[in-house]
Amino acid sequence: MNSSKENRDYIQNVSYDSVIFGFNGSQLKILVLEYHNTGYFALPGGFVKMDESLDDAVKIGVSQRTGLRDIYLEQFSTFGSLERSNPQIMERILIENNLDMVEYGWMLGRFISIGYYALINYEEVSLKPDELSDSINWYSIDELPDLIMDHREMVEKALIVLRNNLDRKIVGMNLLPHKFTMKQLQQVYEAILGEKLRRTTFQRKMLSLELLVRHEKLFQGKAHKAPYLYSFK
Repeated sequence: MNSSKENRDYIQNVSYDSVIFGFNGSQLKILVLEYHNTGYFALPGGFVKMDESLDDAVKIGVSQRTGLRDIYLEQFSTFGSLERSNPQIMERILIENNLDMVEYGWMLGRFISIGYYALINYEEVSLKPDELSDSINWYSIDELPDLIMDHREMVEKALIVLRNNLDRKIVGMNLLPHKFTMKQLQQVYEAILGEKLRRTTFQRKMLSLELLVRHEKLFQGKAHKAPYLYSFK
């Protein structure tokens, strides 16, 4: 293979990958890309330009793929094992997209990737694949396709971090509409934790955290059964 040109536009050997969580009312889902003509599935990711911050690069990348601007993002880990780099996979992706191996050969090198997770409202997205991909779709946690390199490890690590920080991070989440019922909030918790919670215990806990503002009732049938709507302070 020809030697590649030096890449002067992006920071050398640094990339990011994003685990984008969405909630559809019952399931926690993750956005996954499929690369053109390869059968390779991957988390949305990218590179960091010389003249931009890491956070800005991730925000732009996630926004381009979801159509959303107001996105909750958090850096959760760095991935740099020797085994994570696989030039054969990237070479196939470049070939199938008819990209010049000299100009884009820098993408075949070893990369340390910074992992971010995003929390977005499933109903508000307008999905758009990147220029190397045929599709971008939602997959439930327990129905993920085989992901390239260490992307499955990234998903598992992001989920652990999200679960461990759930009470502290819930206010910043964009998984729910602005106003929501206690049942909807409990469904988010159950989807993230992967377990059923007792309604009365959950409600008592959430009210004790003093994070919620109670609003009018949501009337959808029998008035005496109408639940209150809540929002985060």
